[in-house]
Amino acid sequence: MNISAAEFKAKCLKLLDKVAATHEPLVITKRGRPVAKLVPIEQQALAPLFGYMKGTVTLSGDIVASQQEPWSAETGDEDDLYADLMPVK
Repeated sequence: MNISAAEFKAKCLKLLDKVAATHEPLVITKRGRPVAKLVPIEQQALAPLFGYMKGTVTLSGDIVASQQEPWSAETGDEDDLYADLMPVK
């Protein structure tokens, strides 16, 4: 569909809605010569929530084996984990 620039200026918002609804491009002319094309944006599918980072992580060794001291969860000292942060009464 072709439309003059003057008519496009007068009916811009209505024409934008029409292009969005019909998905048909609109050619805007000036003195009978095409100067611009209004095309609808194609909606992209949303990335899935789960698994979207698959393949982005690389493992470079065993992070558990490189631990110098045992974790408090392993030794059972979890109750004293924040003892040094508590004020002494």
